[in-house]
Order: sequence, then structure tokens, then C-alpha cells
Amino acid sequence: MKLHFRNATIEDVDFLVKLEQEIFPEFQQTSKNNLKKGIKSGFQKVIIVETKKPKTEAIGAAVLFKYKHMLRIYSIGITKEHQNSGIGNQLLEYIKDFALSNHFTSLTLEARAKNTRLIDWYLSHGFILLKTIKDYYQVDEDAHKMGLRIGTANEEPESKNLIVIDQPYTWGNTEIKATVISVRDYINNPLYQNNSNFRIFNLCSSYKYQSYGYYVSLLASARGQRVVPSTSTIKDVQLANVVQSLSFELNDQINRVLYKEKGNSLALDIYFGQSSIKEYKALASKLFQVFEAPLFTVNFVKSEKWIIKSIKVLTLKNLNDYQKEELYHFSQKYFNKKRYNFPKLNNYRYDVAILINPFEEYPPSNKEALNKFRKIANKKGVYVEYINKNDRDKINEFDALFIRETTNVNHYTYELSRLAFAEGLVVIDDPWSILRCSNKIYQHELFKKNKIRTPNTIALTKNMSDDKILEDINYPAVLKQPDSAFSLGVIKVKDKAEAKKELSSLFKKTDMVICQEFLYSDFDWRVGILDNKVIYACKYYMTQNHWQIYNWNSNDQDKSGNHETVSINQVPEPVLNMALKAASLIGDGLYGVDLKFVQDKVYVIEVNDNPNIDAGVEDEILKDELYETIIDSIINRIEIMKNIKHINLINNVPYHSNTRK
Repeated sequence: MKLHFRNATIEDVDFLVKLEQEIFPEFQQTSKNNLKKGIKSGFQKVIIVETKKPKTEAIGAAVLFKYKHMLRIYSIGITKEHQNSGIGNQLLEYIKDFALSNHFTSLTLEARAKNTRLIDWYLSHGFILLKTIKDYYQVDEDAHKMGLRIGTANEEPESKNLIVIDQPYTWGNTEIKATVISVRDYINNPLYQNNSNFRIFNLCSSYKYQSYGYYVSLLASARGQRVVPSTSTIKDVQLANVVQSLSFELNDQINRVLYKEKGNSLALDIYFGQSSIKEYKALASKLFQVFEAPLFTVNFVKSEKWIIKSIKVLTLKNLNDYQKEELYHFSQKYFNKKRYNFPKLNNYRYDVAILINPFEEYPPSNKEALNKFRKIANKKGVYVEYINKNDRDKINEFDALFIRETTNVNHYTYELSRLAFAEGLVVIDDPWSILRCSNKIYQHELFKKNKIRTPNTIALTKNMSDDKILEDINYPAVLKQPDSAFSLGVIKVKDKAEAKKELSSLFKKTDMVICQEFLYSDFDWRVGILDNKVIYACKYYMTQNHWQIYNWNSNDQDKSGNHETVSINQVPEPVLNMALKAASLIGDGLYGVDLKFVQDKVYVIEVNDNPNIDAGVEDEILKDELYETIIDSIINRIEIMKNIKHINLINNVPYHSNTRK
């Protein structure tokens, strides 16, 4: 529908009165006399929205108050007949354009607190909750004051503390040194994408894998921002063995504090590292340093001694009224007075375990390669034992864990990696590498921030993506489930209709999907990197009559394309440099960087943890030297760990006291 926006005249007063009566409750309506004054006033601007077809007809209006730097939306409304047709969106965009062209720096408004639909609408357009005004309209009719910066994408809010929440208007404490923003605003606003100085406090309603809460923490990490909770903390508190390991050093303090407790169980709520029970304040602070989540309950049990049974992360929507009061009280103390402490893990331990899955169809190392790892390690005085998922209780018997089965965050491989790290082992792949490499949303954000060239890429979000975005994509394009691997969950689409269909299926599994430009090449480069050094290079060719390296629909027994391993000095220098730069953003572990070299430009496709090291493929050039390089790195890391442990012992720094079984 084509709309026309104009300034109101006195002839519009009857329409404005009728509109007020139609869409606002009586206590919110503006009188006819005040509407007349507004039209004549230089301080106000009254806008009429009208359509010309089939006849000229007024269908909406807005009343604006003009301050020196701020434009206040006093009222905005569309006739009931024309609501839910996008007219309100166009009117709000017109108001934003007016504000920009007249050099206003912000928009503000008051909205009825009980009108949650209206609040959500403003939030969807980037407004944030500023404060709640009690009894604003009348008794028991509060207002939410909301605001939006205009034309200030490069300016920063006063506070570096950002509380990210699904529905900011549900946050009831306005007297804290923190800005409350919506998930949508955090994901999409360039202000929050390009500044690593923000502290992000993720209070989303769910931290489940691939939920918005999970992605807020993931994106914050990719943007170089400090986030509470981190994705590793989200996973840690779900794993009983990791909880036990991380809390081991606190056992003595726990028993000193709880020795007077008469029962056999206790639940302690912790809000930003604080407890309302005086005797438990120091313990709450220590627990927050280890399990850094904004709100959580620690469940203690006693048999011979008190131990932590489990930790449950709390969300705002599940708090009762008393807990909310506690939250607001302690959040104010935290944000207004707290100095930030970074939790530290102690890292110590011995021997090498190689995690394998004997039944995995396409493991990252074949049997011959595994035998070479063991043979070469034995020659260097290192004992190697193959373990599987059932051997988690043996983890603390080793110096290092080397994972040689396909990893995933939502999988026991991550659990074992995190448990091993918590026990002080050297770990390849370390849990942070698994977290960062297993999600393409994280890598997209990381590469964008650090100006790594990739195929043109956008992140699509469920229920937040405009269909018009799909019209602007150059087809064919590739849709990727964020945690896809080995070409699974990666779909090529030829047009918008096909994209919509596939997205509908993908969004049943994840709240965000990567859409990437399709770049054709005969092969992908795979550059193997360890300790920020190149250790091998391969060309992985596409399977015959297929656009991917793997063709899972093929009837052939071997579903992958051909390979060619090349000497490192034969790899184009731009490919090596880009691979090293991309891998360094992930860490210093063992990575396989996939790249395309198209028309003299290098594009990073992704960085993989747990890359293939197969006998007869990746070792074709270096032979045994490749295995020696990896084993030497593990030995060197163990020696560094030993030195740290020795220095800490001299300085009386406590460490995990688990002994070898």
C-alpha cells in the first residue's frame, strides 16, 4: 500500500479525536482542545498518514514533541481496520528519517507497561528500556520509558555493561550502571558488533545449545567481548564430572562453612557472586569465580563430607518475586561497586590418552595413523593408551588427552575435553577450540571482526529475518547449519523459493543459519597448523559430478573426492598466510584450515579442530615426521605444565591434589 505522510491541519482534528477514541483507553486519550494546540504549536509535530487509493483517506497519525536534541513520540496509532499491515512500521521509519534530517540524536517515548505487544514492537525496532515509571497514567497503570539513539552508530553508551535479555521491559531495576538491551539489538546493532570493550551479561531465558542465549555468549566471544556466562561455563555446569573437578579446590572451604548445617542437603542461590546469607558470602564469591554465571543455584549434599552435587543456572523468567527482589538488590551492588575478577583454572597433570571411537565410519585418523602415533610416542618415552567414551573415570591418570574422533560441542567429546582440561591435562583438541571451530556463526563473526576474507556471508535468524534479505542474495548460495561437519547440514540452493524451503527445515534445529556465497573451485586447500606453524598442506578435490568434497548420497563406498598432498613450499604464499592468520584467531592447537583460491583471491571457508591425519593422505610428504611433530608438541606442552606446577609449589600456590590411580 502506497502511503502519504503530511503535517496535520485543523481540519484533521475530528479524525484525530476519533482515532484516539478507537485505539487508546480513556486514560490515555488526548482531548480535542489539546490536539488543536498541538497542531498549532511549534514545539509539536503532528503527522497524518493517508492512502490515496481507492480514495484519499487518513488511516493513522503520530504526535511528536521536539526538544533540543531529543524527539519524543507522544503518541502513534493506526486505525484498527489497517493494523497488522506494516503501516506502523513505515510510519516509525518516517519518524526516524525526520529525526535524522533534523539532527535529533535520540527518540524517546512512554508506552503502557501492560501493553506487552506494543513494547515488543518497539523493541523489535531497536528501542531499549530506560526505566519504569510507576502509576504514570493512573494508579496501577505504569509506563515503560524507552529510547533509541539516532545517527550515533559510532557513539558508545555511558555504561560498558550490557545486560542482554529476551524482553528488556521485564527487567525491573533501573538504578544500575548497565544498559539493558534486547537479543535482537545485540545481534544486529553495529554498535555492539564492533567494540570489544563491552562486558556482556547474558540473562536470556534459555542457554540451551543453539538457542539465542547460547548464541549471545558465542557471538560475544567472537567479538572479543567479556561475557558472563561464557559458552564454556554454560557447558561446564551441565556436566557433573566437570563440576566436581572445578570445585575440588573449594572442598575444604565448603566444609568449613557448612559444618553447622544439620541436614544432608542445601541449596544456595547466588546472584552475581553474592548471597543474602552472611555466613556464605565468601563462599558465594569463590563459587562465582569458578562458575561465572549471573544467577545460579548450588546444590550441596553431605555423606561423610559436604560436596557440590549439581549447579543449576537460573533465568529471569523462572524467578519468583522474592528471588527477583534479591536479584535486583545484588545486581545493583555488583554493577555499582564491583571490581571484576577473572576466574582462573589451575592446569596440571601427566601421560597421553588417545580418544577414539572404534565404530566411527569416518574417523579423523585411520588405524595405520593411530599405530604410527603410538609407535613414535613410545620411541620418545611416552606411553600411549587408546581410550573411549566409557573411560572418563581414568582421565586423571594421564598427562595429556589427544582426541582422534569427530568432535562436537553437544557431544561427549567436548565433555571429556573439558573434564581433562579441568583436571590439568594438556588437551588437543582443547575445549575452546571445539567451541570455536564447531560453530560457523562464531567463525563468521570472528572473521568479519578481523577482516578475514570469506565468501560473502550473512547470518539468518529464525523469526527475525526479513524475507527481503533472501531476494538480495546472489544465487546459487549455500546454507549451513552452524555446527555442520564433513559437508553434512550444508545445502546448496538455486533461488529464493528453495532457500525458504530449506531454511524452514534448518530452523527446526537451530535459531541461526549461515548463508554463504557459492564459489566454484576444482578443489579446496586444506592447510594443517599446529602451534601456529604449518605442518602439512593438501588439495581436496570435489567428488565427481558434485559440488562438495563429500557426497553422502553417492552409491560409491568412498564418498569423498581425490586428494593431493603437496610440499609446503609449493603452496601459494597468500594461502599459507591467510591460513595462519585465521587459525591464530582460534588458538594455538591443531587445526585444519579450509580455503579457496579463486581469481587470485584467497577465501577462508572455515577452521576445523580435529583435522584429518590419515596414513597415506596427510602424511604423504612428511611421512613419520608429521607424527613426530605432533607428539613433540604434546611433550613440550606437558613440560610447560610441569614447570608451571613446580613454580606454583615453590610459591605455595594450591593446585589439584588428585594423584595417579
